[in-house]
Amino acid sequence: MQAIRNSKGFTLIELLVVVAIIGILAAIAIPQFAVYRQKGFDSRAESDLRNAATAEESVFASSQAYLACADAATCQTNLPGYKKSAGVTLAMTLVGTTAFAGTSTHANGTGKVWSYDSTAGGITN
Repeated sequence: MQAIRNSKGFTLIELLVVVAIIGILAAIAIPQFAVYRQKGFDSRAESDLRNAATAEESVFASSQAYLACADAATCQTNLPGYKKSAGVTLAMTLVGTTAFAGTSTHANGTGKVWSYDSTAGGITN
């Protein structure tokens, strides 16, 4: 009996309390992590739109004309220096001959659609 009483270790109650605390912290952190991921995807869509707009301005500087592209893959082919990101939906349209507009969104984001207007000078929302 003396050997059992002098043994060192944690009791079952102490271990259950630690597991419960870890479970509570995980329940708080996991949903917040999902929100951070969605915001990251939205930022990726915004960045792609800004990069495509910069590439449009580069094309205009050399040829005095903007290019329209219906999707990100076409933009990557036609616009120098633009690289599309996975999951981003992007479209660039012409507004007359001296302006362009673009939109982008990410499939895994919050659903926010980013808009670019060259006459307004940047992202409008």
